[in-house]
Amino acid sequence: TRNVIEVFFQNSRICSHQRLYGRPGQYSTTESHMPEEHQNYLKWDGDRFLQWAEKIGPYTVIAVKSILASYKIKQQGYKSCMGLLKLADKYSFNRLESACQKALSYTPHPSYKSIKNILVTGQDKISAPTTELSSSADSDQYGFTRGADYYGR
Repeated sequence: TRNVIEVFFQNSRICSHQRLYGRPGQYSTTESHMPEEHQNYLKWDGDRFLQWAEKIGPYTVIAVKSILASYKIKQQGYKSCMGLLKLADKYSFNRLESACQKALSYTPHPSYKSIKNILVTGQDKISAPTTELSSSADSDQYGFTRGADYYGR
């Protein structure tokens, strides 16, 4: 109706809710209608995951913040955060921290899946090659790099 939403299952009404008139995509959830495992998420908060991530390292904290920020409703990101932080049990704090660092070098918004993939494939163990242009002799290896000497300055 204009004011009520009713949910039916096998021709029986199982619940009714007042219709929301607000912003598009707005929704409301009655806690008793949620599955038990989802009700457990209501006991958590983002700070709990951030404190847990701080024990691992700064890149893990950034990754958790990014995951939480990627959802319109923070609680929707809790499962991903839990999965991410549980990866430390399987791999180690150091490997998870390095995987988060590697993922953050690719994108400012890493996902649980991308970080897990880095750990599974062992990319966190591979250090990125560093290139430095410290002397003019090194610059010759990059092709037509001309310095001030070339132009007579």
